[in-house]
Amino acid sequence: MKHPLDAGLLRAFGGAIYAAGGRVRDEEMAAIHGSGAEHKDVDYVVVGLPAEEVRARLERIGRVDLVGASFAVFKLSADEETVDISLARRERSTGAGHRDFEVESAPDVTLEEDLGRRDFRMNMLARSLESGALVDPYDGLEDIRARRIDILAERSFEEDPLRMLRAAQFAARFEFEPTPRTLAAMRAAAALVARVSPERIAEEFAKLLTRARRPSLGFELLRETGVLRYIWPELVEAYGVDQNEWHAYDVWRHSLATLDAARGDITDRLAALLHDVGKPRTKAGETFHRHELVGEELAREMLVRLRFPGEIVDDVAALVRNHMFQTGPEQTPAAVRRFLRRVGVQRIDRLFALRAADIVGSGLAKRGDHNERFAERVHAMLAEHPPLGVADLAIGGREVIALLVQARRVPAGYRGGPEVGGVLRYLLEQVTEEPDRNTPAVLTALAAAFIDSPASAAQTPTE
Repeated sequence: MKHPLDAGLLRAFGGAIYAAGGRVRDEEMAAIHGSGAEHKDVDYVVVGLPAEEVRARLERIGRVDLVGASFAVFKLSADEETVDISLARRERSTGAGHRDFEVESAPDVTLEEDLGRRDFRMNMLARSLESGALVDPYDGLEDIRARRIDILAERSFEEDPLRMLRAAQFAARFEFEPTPRTLAAMRAAAALVARVSPERIAEEFAKLLTRARRPSLGFELLRETGVLRYIWPELVEAYGVDQNEWHAYDVWRHSLATLDAARGDITDRLAALLHDVGKPRTKAGETFHRHELVGEELAREMLVRLRFPGEIVDDVAALVRNHMFQTGPEQTPAAVRRFLRRVGVQRIDRLFALRAADIVGSGLAKRGDHNERFAERVHAMLAEHPPLGVADLAIGGREVIALLVQARRVPAGYRGGPEVGGVLRYLLEQVTEEPDRNTPAVLTALAAAFIDSPASAAQTPTE
């Protein structure tokens, strides 16, 4: 697979430059198995040249930025493409953190040394830009043929605990099996994953969740090796927790089956994985009363701990809280509108998709079409554009303030406060019950009556 910058780099470096890493691995996977994800990050290694010379040659091609000052990694931007070019380097671990390495880049470092410092043998591959020949000093190609993940050194995960998470996402993305010694090394080093930064864990989880057809393979590997309990012990609690006759699996296997059935968006898949995380702590016989509320709290804590973006945290927590929604015909139009308000219109399709995945994840045959009929009812209601928030009301804060001043509930010059919010929330309840009430005249009359009522007096002090 040619890259647009290959020709220019070949002219600049000749036989001294090699494509390396995921790009080469994916090319070989495609050749052997007929499939292989396109690797977005394109990396090159230069051997036998000092850093100053490498930079000078790169500057003849395009803009060059030094991104790894201590070990000479250059980012080259040219022809609307950006790639990384590094000098061959050797590493020596100086601690348990994934950044605790002493790195040496020098012209005498060989390509084999550079490849040998990488995480798994299947990634210890390079290809000469000049000849196209594959460089495979550690039999990585044989691992790709055998669909296995293997380490070169027994201390691989001790030197860099992040590699355990990479093993999980590779196992799921490529559906490769870790070798027995890889599994043993992961179990021995499992506790060290706690030293990996939350952001890097979240980054690997994101790849696992969004790039794998069956992300369950990665999470089961992390559970089986003991790694997951140092990241999300709340999730591990689900293992072996039996359910009722509506589920074929325990809570753990059900969560994984739901995960695999979910859409590939990270929010959808996190919600699927965590939707029943509250069940182990609420189990009473065959019931899990209010597990969605406990689950919402746990999911939020777990995602914040790994510093996922706030929007993802809020969406996943809301989906977990609301995944037990009712769909029967006894739901009145007002109840459906309250459901929409509670969930948020922007999350409705995610919630319906979660319900569909949850049904698949039960391991039992689908029962009826009531969920689809409820979804049709909801979408038909949304097409009517009902008022679902205070911003949809026919009057706003300015009009409510005028009524409060007129009723002497607040002084002249009042610019707003909790009193206004209380009135607007009351009006929203009124139009939720009867959308036809959402006119300026009707809402003004309703607001005036509410302001004069004892209920309003209790929440709108005059001082």
